[in-house]
Amino acid sequence: MYLLEPREKPSQLMKWLSPILALVAMLVVGSLLFLILGVNPAKALYIFFIEPLTSLYNLSELLIKASPLILIALGLAVGFRAQLFNIGAEGQLTMGAIVGGGIAILFHNQMGWWILPLMVVMGAIGGAIWGLIPALLKTHFNAQETLTTLMMNYVAFFLLMYLVNGPWRDPDGMNFPQSVMFSESATLPLIIEGTRVNASIFITLVAVGLFWIFIRKTMSAYTLEVSGQAPQAAQYAGFSARKAIWLSLGISGMMAGIAGICEVAGPIGQLNPNISPGYGYAAIIVAYLGRLNPIGIVLSGFLMALIYLGGELAQMELQLPVAITGVFQGLLLFFLLASDALIENRYRFSKKKNKTTTVTTQAASS
Repeated sequence: MYLLEPREKPSQLMKWLSPILALVAMLVVGSLLFLILGVNPAKALYIFFIEPLTSLYNLSELLIKASPLILIALGLAVGFRAQLFNIGAEGQLTMGAIVGGGIAILFHNQMGWWILPLMVVMGAIGGAIWGLIPALLKTHFNAQETLTTLMMNYVAFFLLMYLVNGPWRDPDGMNFPQSVMFSESATLPLIIEGTRVNASIFITLVAVGLFWIFIRKTMSAYTLEVSGQAPQAAQYAGFSARKAIWLSLGISGMMAGIAGICEVAGPIGQLNPNISPGYGYAAIIVAYLGRLNPIGIVLSGFLMALIYLGGELAQMELQLPVAITGVFQGLLLFFLLASDALIENRYRFSKKKNKTTTVTTQAASS
Protein backbone atom coordinates (compact mmCIF):
# COMPACT_ATOMS: atom_id res chain seq x y z
CA MET A 1 0.00 0.00 0.00
CA TYR A 2 1.28 3.49 -0.76
CA LEU A 3 0.28 7.00 0.20
CA LEU A 4 0.36 9.96 -2.20
CA GLU A 5 1.42 13.25 -0.64
CA PRO A 6 1.70 16.43 -2.73
CA ARG A 7 4.95 18.25 -2.05
CA GLU A 8 4.56 21.67 -0.47
CA LYS A 9 7.30 23.23 -2.61
CA PRO A 10 8.22 21.13 -5.70
CA SER A 11 11.76 21.80 -6.86
CA GLN A 12 11.79 24.24 -9.76
CA LEU A 13 15.26 23.01 -10.72
CA MET A 14 14.05 19.42 -10.96
CA LYS A 15 11.10 20.54 -13.10
CA TRP A 16 13.53 21.85 -15.67
CA LEU A 17 15.83 18.83 -15.32
CA SER A 18 13.04 16.25 -15.70
CA PRO A 19 13.22 16.26 -19.55
CA ILE A 20 16.93 15.37 -19.27
CA LEU A 21 16.12 12.59 -16.80
CA ALA A 22 13.41 11.30 -19.14
CA LEU A 23 15.85 11.35 -22.06
CA VAL A 24 18.49 9.39 -20.12
CA ALA A 25 15.91 6.83 -18.99
CA MET A 26 14.67 6.49 -22.58
CA LEU A 27 18.22 5.78 -23.79
CA VAL A 28 18.78 3.15 -21.08
CA VAL A 29 15.53 1.31 -21.75
CA GLY A 30 16.06 1.69 -25.51
CA SER A 31 19.47 0.03 -25.18
CA LEU A 32 17.88 -2.91 -23.36
CA LEU A 33 15.26 -3.14 -26.09
CA PHE A 34 17.97 -3.31 -28.78
CA LEU A 35 19.68 -6.10 -26.82
CA ILE A 36 16.42 -8.06 -26.76
CA LEU A 37 16.09 -7.58 -30.53
CA GLY A 38 19.64 -8.87 -31.04
CA VAL A 39 21.03 -5.53 -32.20
CA ASN A 40 24.23 -3.93 -30.93
CA PRO A 41 22.96 -1.07 -28.69
CA ALA A 42 25.98 1.15 -29.34
CA LYS A 43 25.56 0.82 -33.12
CA ALA A 44 21.79 1.30 -32.93
CA LEU A 45 22.04 4.41 -30.76
CA TYR A 46 24.70 5.83 -33.08
CA ILE A 47 22.41 5.34 -36.08
CA PHE A 48 19.47 6.79 -34.16
CA PHE A 49 21.03 9.88 -32.61
CA ILE A 50 24.43 10.58 -34.22
CA GLU A 51 24.30 9.55 -37.87
CA PRO A 52 21.45 11.99 -38.71
CA LEU A 53 23.86 14.80 -37.75
CA THR A 54 26.79 13.70 -39.90
CA SER A 55 25.78 15.01 -43.34
CA LEU A 56 24.30 18.19 -44.80
CA TYR A 57 21.38 16.32 -46.33
CA ASN A 58 20.46 14.66 -43.02
CA LEU A 59 20.71 18.01 -41.23
CA SER A 60 18.40 19.52 -43.81
CA GLU A 61 15.90 16.71 -43.25
CA LEU A 62 16.14 17.42 -39.53
CA LEU A 63 15.05 21.00 -40.21
CA ILE A 64 12.20 19.82 -42.42
CA LYS A 65 10.85 17.47 -39.73
CA ALA A 66 11.38 19.84 -36.79
CA SER A 67 9.54 22.77 -38.38
CA PRO A 68 5.96 21.35 -38.30
CA LEU A 69 6.54 19.81 -34.87
CA ILE A 70 7.56 23.20 -33.44
CA LEU A 71 4.67 25.02 -35.11
CA ILE A 72 2.07 22.60 -33.78
CA ALA A 73 3.63 22.41 -30.29
CA LEU A 74 3.57 26.21 -29.97
CA GLY A 75 -0.17 26.20 -30.61
CA LEU A 76 -0.79 23.30 -28.24
CA ALA A 77 1.22 25.02 -25.51
CA VAL A 78 -1.29 27.89 -25.50
CA GLY A 79 -4.11 25.49 -24.66
CA PHE A 80 -2.07 23.43 -22.22
CA ARG A 81 -1.26 26.59 -20.24
CA ALA A 82 -5.03 27.03 -19.85
CA GLN A 83 -5.46 23.36 -18.89
CA LEU A 84 -7.23 22.65 -22.19
CA PHE A 85 -6.02 19.36 -23.61
CA ASN A 86 -6.23 19.49 -27.39
CA ILE A 87 -5.53 16.03 -28.83
CA GLY A 88 -6.80 17.01 -32.27
CA ALA A 89 -3.77 18.70 -33.82
CA GLU A 90 -3.46 15.86 -36.33
CA GLY A 91 -6.94 16.57 -37.65
CA GLN A 92 -6.37 20.32 -37.58
CA LEU A 93 -3.17 19.84 -39.58
CA THR A 94 -5.11 17.75 -42.08
CA MET A 95 -7.86 20.34 -42.43
CA GLY A 96 -5.31 23.10 -42.93
CA ALA A 97 -3.75 21.04 -45.71
CA ILE A 98 -7.17 20.38 -47.28
CA VAL A 99 -8.41 23.98 -47.24
CA GLY A 100 -5.08 25.51 -48.25
CA GLY A 101 -4.36 22.75 -50.75
CA GLY A 102 -7.80 23.29 -52.27
CA ILE A 103 -6.65 26.78 -53.29
CA ALA A 104 -3.66 25.27 -55.09
CA ILE A 105 -5.93 22.83 -56.93
CA LEU A 106 -8.50 25.51 -57.78
CA PHE A 107 -5.86 27.78 -59.34
CA HIS A 108 -3.71 24.97 -60.69
CA ASN A 109 -3.48 26.44 -64.18
CA GLN A 110 -2.80 29.98 -63.03
CA MET A 111 0.35 31.81 -61.97
CA GLY A 112 0.56 34.60 -59.41
CA TRP A 113 2.46 35.69 -56.33
CA TRP A 114 -0.82 35.85 -54.36
CA ILE A 115 -1.60 32.11 -54.57
CA LEU A 116 0.87 30.95 -51.91
CA PRO A 117 -0.02 33.62 -49.30
CA LEU A 118 -3.70 32.84 -49.89
CA MET A 119 -2.99 29.14 -49.31
CA VAL A 120 -1.27 29.88 -45.99
CA VAL A 121 -4.12 32.11 -44.84
CA MET A 122 -6.77 29.57 -45.84
CA GLY A 123 -4.78 26.76 -44.23
CA ALA A 124 -4.69 28.74 -40.97
CA ILE A 125 -8.44 29.38 -41.21
CA GLY A 126 -9.18 25.72 -41.93
CA GLY A 127 -7.18 24.53 -38.94
CA ALA A 128 -8.68 27.23 -36.69
CA ILE A 129 -12.25 26.29 -37.63
CA TRP A 130 -11.49 22.64 -36.91
CA GLY A 131 -10.21 23.72 -33.49
CA LEU A 132 -13.17 25.99 -32.78
CA ILE A 133 -15.75 23.22 -33.29
CA PRO A 134 -14.64 21.48 -30.04
CA ALA A 135 -14.62 24.93 -28.39
CA LEU A 136 -18.27 25.34 -29.37
CA LEU A 137 -19.12 21.88 -28.07
CA LYS A 138 -17.38 22.58 -24.77
CA THR A 139 -18.82 26.03 -24.12
CA HIS A 140 -22.40 25.17 -25.12
CA PHE A 141 -22.72 21.45 -24.31
CA ASN A 142 -19.89 20.94 -21.78
CA ALA A 143 -18.35 18.25 -24.01
CA GLN A 144 -14.83 17.20 -23.02
CA GLU A 145 -12.35 18.69 -25.48
CA THR A 146 -10.00 15.72 -25.06
CA LEU A 147 -12.56 13.39 -26.61
CA THR A 148 -14.04 15.72 -29.23
CA THR A 149 -10.68 16.88 -30.60
CA LEU A 150 -9.47 13.29 -30.80
CA MET A 151 -12.58 12.06 -32.63
CA MET A 152 -12.37 14.89 -35.14
CA ASN A 153 -8.95 13.63 -36.25
CA TYR A 154 -10.70 10.68 -37.88
CA VAL A 155 -13.32 12.90 -39.53
CA ALA A 156 -10.58 15.05 -41.09
CA PHE A 157 -8.62 12.02 -42.29
CA PHE A 158 -11.62 10.37 -43.95
CA LEU A 159 -12.57 13.67 -45.58
CA LEU A 160 -9.05 13.80 -47.04
CA MET A 161 -9.37 10.20 -48.22
CA TYR A 162 -12.68 10.99 -49.92
CA LEU A 163 -11.23 14.00 -51.73
CA VAL A 164 -8.03 12.36 -53.00
CA ASN A 165 -9.95 9.25 -54.04
CA GLY A 166 -12.78 11.21 -55.60
CA PRO A 167 -13.22 14.77 -56.85
CA TRP A 168 -9.61 15.89 -56.27
CA ARG A 169 -7.84 12.80 -57.57
CA ASP A 170 -5.22 13.43 -60.24
CA PRO A 171 -6.64 12.07 -63.53
CA ASP A 172 -3.09 11.30 -64.67
CA GLY A 173 -2.04 9.77 -61.35
CA MET A 174 -2.52 6.11 -62.37
CA ASN A 175 -5.43 5.74 -59.91
CA PHE A 176 -3.27 6.56 -56.87
CA PRO A 177 -5.10 8.49 -54.10
CA GLN A 178 -3.41 11.82 -54.65
CA SER A 179 -4.12 15.26 -56.09
CA VAL A 180 -2.29 16.94 -58.93
CA MET A 181 1.18 18.25 -58.13
CA PHE A 182 1.01 21.88 -57.05
CA SER A 183 2.26 24.51 -59.47
CA GLU A 184 5.36 26.60 -58.84
CA SER A 185 3.21 29.49 -57.60
CA ALA A 186 1.65 27.17 -55.00
CA THR A 187 4.86 25.74 -53.51
CA LEU A 188 7.24 27.19 -50.96
CA PRO A 189 10.59 28.20 -52.51
CA LEU A 190 13.69 26.15 -51.67
CA ILE A 191 16.38 28.01 -49.76
CA ILE A 192 19.19 25.42 -49.85
CA GLU A 193 19.97 23.83 -53.20
CA GLY A 194 20.16 20.04 -53.23
CA THR A 195 17.91 19.72 -50.17
CA ARG A 196 14.21 19.99 -49.38
CA VAL A 197 14.65 22.91 -46.98
CA ASN A 198 12.11 25.57 -47.91
CA ALA A 199 10.73 28.88 -46.70
CA SER A 200 8.54 27.19 -44.07
CA ILE A 201 11.44 27.46 -41.61
CA PHE A 202 11.06 31.26 -41.73
CA ILE A 203 7.39 30.89 -40.83
CA THR A 204 8.45 28.74 -37.88
CA LEU A 205 11.03 31.28 -36.72
CA VAL A 206 8.46 34.07 -36.84
CA ALA A 207 5.97 31.89 -34.92
CA VAL A 208 8.54 31.21 -32.17
CA GLY A 209 9.20 34.94 -31.79
CA LEU A 210 5.50 35.82 -31.72
CA PHE A 211 4.79 33.07 -29.19
CA TRP A 212 7.53 34.38 -26.90
CA ILE A 213 6.04 37.89 -27.11
CA PHE A 214 2.55 36.47 -26.51
CA ILE A 215 3.40 34.63 -23.30
CA ARG A 216 5.72 37.34 -21.93
CA LYS A 217 4.02 40.58 -22.88
CA THR A 218 0.28 40.08 -23.34
CA MET A 219 -2.60 40.11 -20.90
CA SER A 220 -4.34 37.35 -22.87
CA ALA A 221 -1.60 34.84 -22.01
CA TYR A 222 -1.82 35.76 -18.33
CA THR A 223 -5.60 35.37 -18.46
CA LEU A 224 -5.29 31.92 -20.03
CA GLU A 225 -2.79 30.73 -17.42
CA VAL A 226 -4.84 31.99 -14.48
CA SER A 227 -8.00 30.46 -15.95
CA GLY A 228 -6.26 27.10 -16.17
CA GLN A 229 -4.48 27.06 -12.82
CA ALA A 230 -7.03 28.87 -10.63
CA PRO A 231 -10.51 28.96 -12.22
CA GLN A 232 -12.15 30.49 -9.15
CA ALA A 233 -9.56 33.25 -8.93
CA ALA A 234 -10.01 33.92 -12.66
CA GLN A 235 -13.77 34.15 -12.23
CA TYR A 236 -13.37 36.51 -9.28
CA ALA A 237 -11.03 38.70 -11.36
CA GLY A 238 -13.60 38.86 -14.14
CA PHE A 239 -11.74 36.68 -16.64
CA SER A 240 -13.99 34.88 -19.11
CA ALA A 241 -13.59 31.10 -19.09
CA ARG A 242 -15.42 30.83 -22.41
CA LYS A 243 -13.11 33.34 -24.04
CA ALA A 244 -10.10 31.33 -22.81
CA ILE A 245 -11.52 28.17 -24.39
CA TRP A 246 -12.22 29.83 -27.75
CA LEU A 247 -8.85 31.57 -27.85
CA SER A 248 -6.84 28.48 -26.85
CA LEU A 249 -8.43 26.02 -29.25
CA GLY A 250 -8.56 28.59 -32.05
CA ILE A 251 -4.84 29.36 -31.80
CA SER A 252 -3.96 25.67 -31.49
CA GLY A 253 -5.96 24.83 -34.60
CA MET A 254 -4.54 27.77 -36.55
CA MET A 255 -0.93 26.76 -35.84
CA ALA A 256 -1.61 23.15 -36.80
CA GLY A 257 -3.35 24.31 -39.98
CA ILE A 258 -0.32 26.40 -40.94
CA ALA A 259 1.90 23.37 -40.33
CA GLY A 260 -0.34 21.33 -42.61
CA ILE A 261 -0.21 23.76 -45.51
CA CYS A 262 3.57 24.11 -45.08
CA GLU A 263 3.86 20.35 -45.50
CA VAL A 264 1.76 20.03 -48.65
CA ALA A 265 3.15 23.22 -50.20
CA GLY A 266 6.67 22.26 -49.19
CA PRO A 267 8.31 18.82 -49.20
CA ILE A 268 5.20 16.92 -50.37
CA GLY A 269 3.91 19.23 -53.10
CA GLN A 270 0.41 17.69 -53.31
CA LEU A 271 -2.41 16.24 -51.24
CA ASN A 272 -2.19 12.54 -50.40
CA PRO A 273 -3.15 10.32 -47.44
CA ASN A 274 0.38 10.48 -45.99
CA ILE A 275 0.82 14.18 -45.39
CA SER A 276 1.73 13.58 -41.73
CA PRO A 277 3.57 10.71 -40.02
CA GLY A 278 1.83 11.59 -36.76
CA TYR A 279 3.18 15.10 -36.20
CA GLY A 280 -0.02 16.16 -34.41
CA TYR A 281 0.43 13.49 -31.74
CA ALA A 282 4.21 13.82 -31.45
CA ALA A 283 3.84 17.58 -30.95
CA ILE A 284 2.07 16.88 -27.64
CA ILE A 285 5.31 15.33 -26.39
CA VAL A 286 7.28 18.25 -27.85
CA ALA A 287 5.15 20.79 -25.97
CA TYR A 288 5.47 19.05 -22.61
CA LEU A 289 9.12 18.16 -23.08
CA GLY A 290 9.79 21.84 -23.83
CA ARG A 291 8.00 22.87 -20.63
CA LEU A 292 5.53 24.95 -22.70
CA ASN A 293 8.35 27.44 -23.26
CA PRO A 294 9.26 28.63 -26.80
CA ILE A 295 12.99 27.92 -26.46
CA GLY A 296 12.32 24.55 -24.84
CA ILE A 297 9.84 23.69 -27.60
CA VAL A 298 12.46 24.46 -30.27
CA LEU A 299 14.99 22.15 -28.57
CA SER A 300 12.49 19.35 -27.98
CA GLY A 301 11.19 19.76 -31.54
CA PHE A 302 14.65 19.02 -32.89
CA LEU A 303 14.97 16.04 -30.53
CA MET A 304 11.67 14.60 -31.76
CA ALA A 305 12.71 15.23 -35.37
CA LEU A 306 15.96 13.40 -34.60
CA ILE A 307 13.95 10.40 -33.37
CA TYR A 308 11.88 10.43 -36.57
CA LEU A 309 14.95 10.63 -38.78
CA GLY A 310 16.89 8.10 -36.72
CA GLY A 311 13.98 5.69 -36.90
CA GLU A 312 13.99 5.90 -40.69
CA LEU A 313 17.74 5.21 -40.81
CA ALA A 314 17.35 2.30 -38.38
CA GLN A 315 14.71 0.76 -40.64
CA MET A 316 17.03 0.95 -43.65
CA GLU A 317 20.33 -0.03 -42.03
CA LEU A 318 19.25 -2.38 -39.22
CA GLN A 319 15.97 -3.70 -40.70
CA LEU A 320 14.12 -2.65 -37.55
CA PRO A 321 10.32 -2.30 -37.74
CA VAL A 322 8.73 1.09 -38.39
CA ALA A 323 7.17 0.96 -34.92
CA ILE A 324 10.56 1.57 -33.32
CA THR A 325 10.07 5.33 -33.74
CA GLY A 326 6.78 5.22 -31.86
CA VAL A 327 8.36 3.10 -29.13
CA PHE A 328 11.03 5.74 -28.45
CA GLN A 329 8.42 8.51 -28.50
CA GLY A 330 6.27 6.56 -26.04
CA LEU A 331 9.21 5.87 -23.73
CA LEU A 332 10.13 9.53 -23.72
CA LEU A 333 6.58 10.61 -22.82
CA PHE A 334 6.24 7.88 -20.17
CA PHE A 335 9.43 8.81 -18.35
CA LEU A 336 8.66 12.51 -18.63
CA LEU A 337 5.27 12.03 -16.97
CA ALA A 338 6.79 9.74 -14.35
CA SER A 339 9.49 12.30 -13.53
CA ASP A 340 6.94 15.08 -13.21
CA ALA A 341 4.75 12.92 -10.97
CA LEU A 342 7.66 12.22 -8.61
CA ILE A 343 8.66 15.89 -8.58
CA GLU A 344 5.15 17.06 -7.74
CA ASN A 345 4.32 14.28 -5.26
CA ARG A 346 5.93 12.14 -2.60
CA TYR A 347 5.09 8.43 -2.51
CA ARG A 348 5.28 6.66 0.84
CA PHE A 349 4.83 2.93 1.33
CA SER A 350 3.10 1.75 4.48
CA LYS A 351 1.96 -1.55 5.92
CA LYS A 352 -1.71 -2.35 5.73
CA LYS A 353 -3.30 -2.25 9.15
CA ASN A 354 -5.35 -5.21 10.33
CA LYS A 355 -8.84 -4.27 11.27
CA THR A 356 -10.62 -6.14 14.09
CA THR A 357 -14.30 -6.21 14.60
CA THR A 358 -15.75 -6.51 18.05
CA VAL A 359 -19.23 -7.84 18.35
CA THR A 360 -21.11 -7.06 21.53
CA THR A 361 -24.23 -8.98 22.41
CA GLN A 362 -26.75 -7.95 24.94
CA ALA A 363 -29.20 -10.18 26.68
CA ALA A 364 -32.64 -8.88 27.25
CA SER A 365 -34.52 -10.00 30.32
CA SER A 366 -38.10 -10.82 29.98
